[in-house]
Amino acid sequence: MKITRSSDWREAIPFETPMIADSVMPGEPARCTTCGIDSEPLARTQLWAVKHRHPHDPAGTVRLYCADHTPKTAAPVAAASAAARAPRERRTPARAASRAAPRAAQQAEKPAVVCPTCFVEVPPTGVCGMCGERVA
Repeated sequence: MKITRSSDWREAIPFETPMIADSVMPGEPARCTTCGIDSEPLARTQLWAVKHRHPHDPAGTVRLYCADHTPKTAAPVAAASAAARAPRERRTPARAASRAAPRAAQQAEKPAVVCPTCFVEVPPTGVCGMCGERVA
């Protein structure tokens, strides 16, 4: 299954960056995620919206936080990544060329065996999982 994204208001928000909730998603007063349902609703101008990464949703999930519970943002990763890349650029051309050499072509897979009764693919055991017929 291919997951495709449609136009979504969350696309305008960068990941892990606190933004005033009223500028991102105006609406009625809401509660801080950390304070819970026992707290009083705050105006959207007093809440921070933070988009977190989510393993099952590429658009992420947006949570609202009060000023006391707003998550601290991490240091930019780009600086660490540039420092890690620097030693690689000093490689000799011969070593770089050998790394870029094309790999050997993979062998073609055998065509799938299909059960003549059920018309489903038979596993490597040779026994159809639907009807139990042995297929060579």
